[in-house]
Parts: sequence; structure tokens; C-alpha cells
Amino acid sequence: MMIETESALHAPDEPVALDCVSAHDATHVVHAGETKCKPDDALTVPIYQTSTYTFADTDAILAFMARKAERTTAREAGGDLDMRNEYGRYSNPTQRVVEQKLAALEGGEGAVLFASGMAAITTTIFALLSAGDHVIVLRDSYRRTKEFAKSFLPRWGVETTLVSIDDHKGLAGAVRPTTRMIFGETPTNPYLRVMDLEKLAAWAKPLGIITAVDSTFATPVNMHPLFLGIDLVIHSATKYLGGHNDLLAGVVVGPHRLVTQIEATRGLLGGVGGPQDAYLLLRGLKTLSLRVRQQNQNAERVARYLEGHPKVARVFYPGLASHPDAEVAQRQMTGFGGVVSFEIAGNKEQTSRFVDQLRIPYIGPTLGGVESIVQQQALFISLDPEERRAAGMSDSLVRYALGIEDPDDLIADLAQALERI
Repeated sequence: MMIETESALHAPDEPVALDCVSAHDATHVVHAGETKCKPDDALTVPIYQTSTYTFADTDAILAFMARKAERTTAREAGGDLDMRNEYGRYSNPTQRVVEQKLAALEGGEGAVLFASGMAAITTTIFALLSAGDHVIVLRDSYRRTKEFAKSFLPRWGVETTLVSIDDHKGLAGAVRPTTRMIFGETPTNPYLRVMDLEKLAAWAKPLGIITAVDSTFATPVNMHPLFLGIDLVIHSATKYLGGHNDLLAGVVVGPHRLVTQIEATRGLLGGVGGPQDAYLLLRGLKTLSLRVRQQNQNAERVARYLEGHPKVARVFYPGLASHPDAEVAQRQMTGFGGVVSFEIAGNKEQTSRFVDQLRIPYIGPTLGGVESIVQQQALFISLDPEERRAAGMSDSLVRYALGIEDPDDLIADLAQALERI
């Protein structure tokens, strides 16, 4: 997808950020947010391993504070001003490059980087909601997000209503005069439901309700929620954005009027990530487009293979015509992601045996990395069958997060594991 921005002429030796020119996502992941001229003529953005930044003298402090006040005013008006760094809890040069790159990728005015995806979600909600407010959370959202909304927010006087992703009547009926935000996730985990974001945004904007979407499973390669009218897009950067299962991070992208509030709250609550993780994320982002496109292809081939297998009861993948949200996915996504969920035609024990027979994927609770990872998801929810049923999780459900391995090898591995149950 093209991201149109204003182009400008620069002297050859002047730092040039690629987000000054029009580019595709594959180019943005490599160059956006970075300057041509880096410290000491390095090609790679340095790791600024420091927690504090010094000032030359008192005049420098006074100039900084005046500039800080100007920046606050500019951001409240929807603009921005560059700032030097003050303290590691507020910003870091390595972190800022990542934020600029992610803002360019999503088409947002600004981005805020966090120590984890949950830190991004909880800080966003704390920043934008107050006691007496009401938030609608889609029932298909990540279980920890729902747990935070239902168990923690009431302590601060914020009420929550859970609504199913396809219950449009229920969504409209849940709105109150105090409703300030609708929080959703798409595609969802683990059934990969896809919300009609354009329809949601068009409905919520006239009501003055902020829309926030966790787009971790989609990535900016497959979908741009901001272009569809959504106010804020959130990612667990631990997953596809980092891509190598070696970091924890989260990010929120959106307009300055909202991002400014979220950034200020991060400074208070302290959920900022370290420079090492920012560097690893920056390195991982360079190959995001290549990795996700391969994972899209792998997942689609695996989904079609599984759908035709007699020992598989049902496959959940937005790229299949059998998926309940296939039409919406075709309309708003350019790829359908690297996760395939499916139910084995058997009981819990047979499903466990199938997972244990797989040779290529690791067994684990995460996704989005270059290695394939599989899990019998119900077992990560609870050992209590009643709790699993209450969570709407089938004991025979398998979530397979495809890596970048050869798809023929992945399918051959699935075939031999299915043969053994």
C-alpha cells in the first residue's frame, strides 16, 4: 500500500528521513524514521545505552524547558516539534527511531513504544479514560485484555461491557452517554475473526467514541486500521514486528492529540522499553515485509491442505471461503496472516498426540517469529475442563503460527503427524 507524504529536496550531506518521500511498506520497514547521516557515519542506528542526558549549562536547561512548553502546545494543536532527550523514562534516541518508523508504516502522526504489548494496551486505556467513563471491549479480544477491563478497571471507576464481534445490535445497545472508547482486536486469537473496521469507525466517530484496535495478528503489512478510520492501532511488537522471539515490546500509533496523552502517561507509569529491545525491534522490522509475506503464503497453503484432510474437523483462516468473515477480510486486508487454527477430529488426548508428533514447530504460547510454533490452546488456558469450556475453547483446537520454513516441509510434517492419530 502506498503512503503518500510530501517530498522535498535535500543537500547530499543533509540527514534525510525516507518518510519524506512516497514509498511502499517494503521500503518503509528498511528506511523510514532513519536519517542518511548517523553518528560516526554508522550505517546502523546506535544503541544509546544511557538512562540520563546531560546539559551544558543553566541556559541549556532553560532553553530545553521553553522548547518543551512549545512542543506541548504544538501537539495539542495537532502538530509536533522535535525535542532533545531528558531522561530515559521519557525517551531514548534508539526508541525514537523505532517510533518514527512504526508511525510511517501505519500512516499515523506519532507512535509510542512500550515494554510490552500489555503495557501499551493498559497505558492507553489509563491515559484516555477516567472514573465514570465506560468502555466497550469486544469479547473476542485477548483474554488478558478482557481480564484487565473486567477485573482492574472497576477499581478506578471505569465500567466495561463485553460485546461479541458480530453482534452489531448488541454493540449499538451497549453505548451509554459515558462511553468513551471501543476496544477490539482483529484478526482475533485464536479463531481469527475479522472485524469490519471501516463500518465500526463510521459508526463510532459521530458519537465521539475513540476506536482502538489491537492489530498484532495483521501487522502493517496486511492491514492499516488508521486508513480505515480507526483512531488508534496497537501491536504487541514481541510478535511479528520483532519477528525473532528475542524481545518484549508494544506500540501504539495514532494522531498527535491522542498519542501525546498516551506518551505523557507512559512517562508517569514507567512502561517504557529499554534501548536494547528498541534496537532489536529496529533490526527485526527491516525484514518485516519479507517475513510476513512468506508467513502469509505458508499459512494459506497449510490452511487449504488441512481443510481437505479427513482427520481435521474444521479450519479457521480468513483466507478461506469457509471463514465467517472471509468477505470482510478480502475487502480490508492485503494478506491473511501467518496463523491457522483448526480442530482435530478427535478428543483432547488425540489432539495432544498430534501436537507431540509434529517435528518442525516448537510447542509454545507465542507467535510471529521466524520459527513455526504450535499449541493446543485450551491447555494454556486452564487444566480445569469447566474453565476451558467457559472460555469458549475447544479441547481439540490447535493454533499453528507459521514461520518462514519451506511450506512443502511443513505440510509433509503435518501429514505424518495426522497419520499417527
